[in-house]
Amino acid sequence: MIDLIDMGKRAKAASYELARATTEQKNQALLAIADALEANSDAILEQNRIDLEAARANGTDPLWIRDRLDLDNRMKSMIADVRKVIELTDPVGEVFDASILDNGLNVSKRCVPLGVIGVIYESRPNVTVDTATLGFKTGNAVILRGGSEVLHSNTILVSIIRDALAANGFPADAVQYIESTDREYVAKMLKMHKYIDMIIPRGGNKLHEYCRENSTIPVIIGGIGVCHLYVDQTADIDDALAIIHNAKTQRPAVCNSLDTILVDKRIAADFLPRVVQHLGKDGVTFRAEPRARALLNGDSRIQNAGPDDFDTEWMALILGMKVVDNVDEAMEHIRDHSTQHSDGILTQDMAQAERFLLEVDSSVVFVNASTRFNDGSALGLGAEVAVSTQKLHARGPMALQALTTYKWIVIGEGHVRP
Repeated sequence: MIDLIDMGKRAKAASYELARATTEQKNQALLAIADALEANSDAILEQNRIDLEAARANGTDPLWIRDRLDLDNRMKSMIADVRKVIELTDPVGEVFDASILDNGLNVSKRCVPLGVIGVIYESRPNVTVDTATLGFKTGNAVILRGGSEVLHSNTILVSIIRDALAANGFPADAVQYIESTDREYVAKMLKMHKYIDMIIPRGGNKLHEYCRENSTIPVIIGGIGVCHLYVDQTADIDDALAIIHNAKTQRPAVCNSLDTILVDKRIAADFLPRVVQHLGKDGVTFRAEPRARALLNGDSRIQNAGPDDFDTEWMALILGMKVVDNVDEAMEHIRDHSTQHSDGILTQDMAQAERFLLEVDSSVVFVNASTRFNDGSALGLGAEVAVSTQKLHARGPMALQALTTYKWIVIGEGHVRP
């Protein structure tokens, strides 16, 4: 039986110690974590292989295994991301909005850690490292609850991180892991508002809805990506094909992969067959609404779009297609079906692009670029703990700054309020 309350108390106590740490001290510990992960790579991959074998035995989609579970091709980049976090500016202690009032009071805001962050996630053991290191850099303790499919991978990663922290004079309880797949611990974790300051779910829509509806702790919602690209009549066709190919096929089982293309009717007859030819060779199949299907009759890779298809985050080599009259219809479709994650326009008309940027309300909006760039590392943040699609506190890839809050600092000289 896991005592979550005890874990919460230990995490809170650890957070007080972290709040006192200097940037130099934190960076030294992060370097030790990176070195320890590198030194134990073989042992980590051995545990990861146990998870992979179980996933294959359970019939898990090979694409899902590659993109969500397998660490073999991600070890080097995962460790490199830890080293990047060391190089990033520490926001903790930053003073801003400073002023001296007419009465002589010195007033400012100071960036401080959130305290204790709870992360509930599925698959992707690299999230364990990203969350632990970003949380630590910003002076936050973390309590992690990963999915059953990567239990062995997560357990060894957390053990290595905790040992490295302890060896550098930090409390190992700054990073804790709930080593159980029992869902009762998720329910209990969501009620620990006395010890946890923020909950970040990373997984499917059901997980996000469950956390939002059952938590007594502020929840950061995000990571559900029904992502769109609108291809304007002025788009550079070769560039558009390359961008769509990258957004759909590079890593189809991640949240910033492309789900739907919206194509202007004035170029659809020429463009849509080229999309099918260009992506079809990589195994992509297509769900088309009637106007698009009419331009692609006779191709077995094309199916009629069902009533829920444009609301589906495919996480697979499937692409929705729709012909639209203009940018207004494209934006209307996005408003109706987007999860406010990653949406973009492909165009050479910058006035059209600017209108799209103003009116499409997503966490990241793109012009002539792949939706795959909605990622902390790709946007220069070093790593991320999540992609937030809500509007309060943080939006888009959440890295160091998003894991902090601020306090007002008021300094007087015997001031009393008249």
